Amino acid sequence: MESSLAITALGALAQTTRLETFRALVRHEPEGVPAGELARMLDVPQNTMSAHLATLSRAGLVTSERQSRSIIYRADLDGLRELTLFLLKDCCGGSTELCAPLIAELTPCCASEVEKS
Repeated sequence: MESSLAITALGALAQTTRLETFRALVRHEPEGVPAGELARMLDVPQNTMSAHLATLSRAGLVTSERQSRSIIYRADLDGLRELTLFLLKDCCGGSTELCAPLIAELTPCCASEVEKS
C-alpha cells in the first residue's frame, strides 16, 4: 500500500460516523448491510450515510453490490488487511520481542470458534 492511500483510508476513518459505519460493517461480515439499514442502525439521515459510504469506498475500505432494489455494503477486508500491514510492516524496527504483545492481542479476536473452545 502506498502512503497516499493509507493517508486517505486513515482520513476516512478519522470521523465518528464513518468509523462507526466501518466497524458496523466489519461486525456484519460476510453478509453486509443495506445502506438504509446502516443509516437506521446509526441514526444518520440516508443522504448523509450515502456520503460517508462514498468516502469509505474511495478510501478502499468499503465495497458495494446491488441486490434487487438495495445496495449492500460490506467492509473491504482486503483493504483493512493492507492498511493494517502498512501500519505494522516495520513494527518496532524488526524487534520481535517488542511486536509480540501486539500480535498476541490481535490473534484472539481473529481465532475461530473451534479454536476458542
